[in-house]
Amino acid sequence: MMRIPKLIRSSTSEDRRNNNVVVMSSSDLPLAWTRLFVFVFFSSLSVGSSSASVSQPHSNNNTSRLLVSTCTKMDSKNTTECSEKLKESARLGSAFKLLDSNFFSERKVLEIAKGATEFTKPIIKANRKLVASKNGGLHNPSVLIFDSDWDREQAQGMSKRFIYPSLLNVQRPKNEEDIAFMSVLELGTLIKTKQITSQELTRIFLWRLKRYNPVLKAVVTYTEELAYKQAKEADELLAQGKYLGPLHGIPYGLKDIVAVPQYKTTWGSTTFKNQVLNMEAWVYKRLKSAGAVLVAKLVTGSLAYDDIWFGGRTRNPWNIEEFSTGSSAGPAACTSAGMVPFAIGSETAGSITYPASRCGVTALRPTFGTVGRTGVMSIAESLDKLGPFCRSAADCAIVLDAIRGKDPDDLSSKDIPFGDPFSVDITKLTVGYLEDAEMEVVKVLAAKGVNMVPFKLNYTVDSVQGILNFTMDVEMLAHFDEWQRSGQDDVYEAQDQWPLELRRSRLIPAVDYVQAQRARGKLIREVKESFTVDAFIGNATDWEKVCLGNLVGLPVIVVPTGLKNISNPPSIGTRRRTTINTGIYAPPNHDHIALALSMAYQSVTVHHKQRPPINDLGTK
Repeated sequence: MMRIPKLIRSSTSEDRRNNNVVVMSSSDLPLAWTRLFVFVFFSSLSVGSSSASVSQPHSNNNTSRLLVSTCTKMDSKNTTECSEKLKESARLGSAFKLLDSNFFSERKVLEIAKGATEFTKPIIKANRKLVASKNGGLHNPSVLIFDSDWDREQAQGMSKRFIYPSLLNVQRPKNEEDIAFMSVLELGTLIKTKQITSQELTRIFLWRLKRYNPVLKAVVTYTEELAYKQAKEADELLAQGKYLGPLHGIPYGLKDIVAVPQYKTTWGSTTFKNQVLNMEAWVYKRLKSAGAVLVAKLVTGSLAYDDIWFGGRTRNPWNIEEFSTGSSAGPAACTSAGMVPFAIGSETAGSITYPASRCGVTALRPTFGTVGRTGVMSIAESLDKLGPFCRSAADCAIVLDAIRGKDPDDLSSKDIPFGDPFSVDITKLTVGYLEDAEMEVVKVLAAKGVNMVPFKLNYTVDSVQGILNFTMDVEMLAHFDEWQRSGQDDVYEAQDQWPLELRRSRLIPAVDYVQAQRARGKLIREVKESFTVDAFIGNATDWEKVCLGNLVGLPVIVVPTGLKNISNPPSIGTRRRTTINTGIYAPPNHDHIALALSMAYQSVTVHHKQRPPINDLGTK
């Protein structure tokens, strides 16, 4: 049994605070100790310059002079040994300088190095062997749990399912192109009224996936055999009078960080492109139980970073000269192009909001903890979220309702008692709008009876982006420690992305990771105090807001608001366009408010119904 050092004590009731701070019991301490020390830099202390001068030590000049003087008075053997220690101290000092810790004397530096060799490194190696031999964060989750709740008492209780609106007089279009761009609610009505079968829909969307993927590069794997099997089962259930709900028989795609048995889960990476994980991700289980039909694994940027993957780079259906951004590149592009009715993507820092904005689709980044992540590649356990890409806010609500809930194997997930977005009285809401909000949305919602007010989110924390980077990179490295140590990062598709960031994060000490989380807690408290409206409208891709929203756990829905001409269009004209959009933000656990406002806006506008020029890939 490993002895716990005295500097870590058993927690007391006073320690068990509930304000977005981790609660640890005494039984948690060994793992907590593991978590803190896995990032310590001692194993890399020898990276400093070996030619550092002994006469220019890194700190405490008086001590240095004394040591040098002592060395010169020794015999030749002892002098050599003493000089070597001074050189070692200088080398270590260079390393400590990288950590902003060059305040130790040479004697203390040597003591630390001795302790690191004898005590710290063995623990690091033991822990790494125990939990870090496999990449991706699929096993051995951290016991340090981020909780985004602002009101813990209100957050308790079981949630109720949403009550969906019934659509009347929905008729099957004659044109399959028109079918492909129908909403989930509309397609569900066609299936329920037996105007179309799930197998027919599956054929239509598989054809479209294969037709447009060579240009868009948005699909990793077609799950054709599975899709027809699930579609047949959906049709048979309906024939027996069993209807599972609005997703019954509806085709969809999954970002390829989500595990599905017997199919490759590549994480978009050359290193893992033949990987098969015979496990069912929680979100896949939820959709399967709702009767949905998986037709494809869609592109993720390599290891969930941007839009570059081992098969190329995903393009934007609205302008194929542009890339989709990422990392949920495939879900955004395929939904935009009518290749799937909806898709599941993920976000750690912008991977839903950016591609949704670029490709002109409606997408929801839900409150942190809303959707279970078991079976999903992990970047950062305290940041990762799964969310839907859809044609409309109503579709986002339907998909969210199917996939939300407590995942028993994801310690961060919870059963959030959302209100029903289909029954929110928006005339009782006060909604703020930032300086960068799309004013058309403000005017439409005001006309619908919403109290719209100018708003500014105030906080004093000026290192929001740095906190996000520290948190994301350190947690990512914990999940891909073996990948880096074995040199597999050398074949990564874009060397200026994860390889560079994760090498840099080796130099983030445990103490400074913890300080970043303390600063994150301060940010959360300030945002909570400043959030005096029911929701606010603002730019969905402003990097500061992306970082803040993910650190705090805020839900946001990306809403298309129009189109504009592309920059430098050809003289003969083109149908390519740049999409315009906005974000509607709500406090944690109030996703239904953002959804209700988005549905109200889309009920009187048609921006979300526009189709990209997918059949005209050249200029016109």
